[in-house]
Amino acid sequence: MRDIVETPILTLSATSRHLAIPKGTLHAWLTDTRGPLVHRVPDQPHNWPTIPFVGVVEAHVLRLLRHDLKLSLPKVRDAAMAVRREFDTPYALATKRVATDGADIFIEYATGELARAHDGQQPFREVIDSHLRFIRWGDDDWPAAITLQQYSEVAPVIIDPRFAWGQPVVERNRVPVAAITEMWRAGDPMDLIAEEFDLTREQVETICRAAA
Repeated sequence: MRDIVETPILTLSATSRHLAIPKGTLHAWLTDTRGPLVHRVPDQPHNWPTIPFVGVVEAHVLRLLRHDLKLSLPKVRDAAMAVRREFDTPYALATKRVATDGADIFIEYATGELARAHDGQQPFREVIDSHLRFIRWGDDDWPAAITLQQYSEVAPVIIDPRFAWGQPVVERNRVPVAAITEMWRAGDPMDLIAEEFDLTREQVETICRAAA
């Protein structure tokens, strides 16, 4: 738990790029005066990583709620505050406690019941935990890895803080995406890159296309 909270793995720019979030938007989430929705590690040297894995997960969930599901920031903030109060954790958006049906946000309480974040109303229709399919959870119910949405299922790419210092890696063999794209940008043939990293040409092409 301490590692994913206290060890920075990505810069703001890298997090913005890997999660496809505008830098200005991510900066606003990190510096909101009412309390940051995405956490970072303070007092890091200039240009060093500042965002720990828990912050990457928070940013990923916020992107889903705000940009994919078009939920308002007040709704997201209400849900985050409700989880923080109920479970005494500042890392509300990096828990399994937030669910959505695409119109409202619901909180899963300790009793197992779901209730709407802003008024406690229980849902009348099935709630879809759509963001959970991109997050892999550890035995302690904290996030262990996330799948990056912009990469194809042909070659899934994940961020797992145990590998490549938290940089994106190919899920199947943990090859850093940067190693693949560096060879591609240097002009190496796709077939050679595929052979080097035990991937198919199609996998290399989809990874390079997404990374570009």
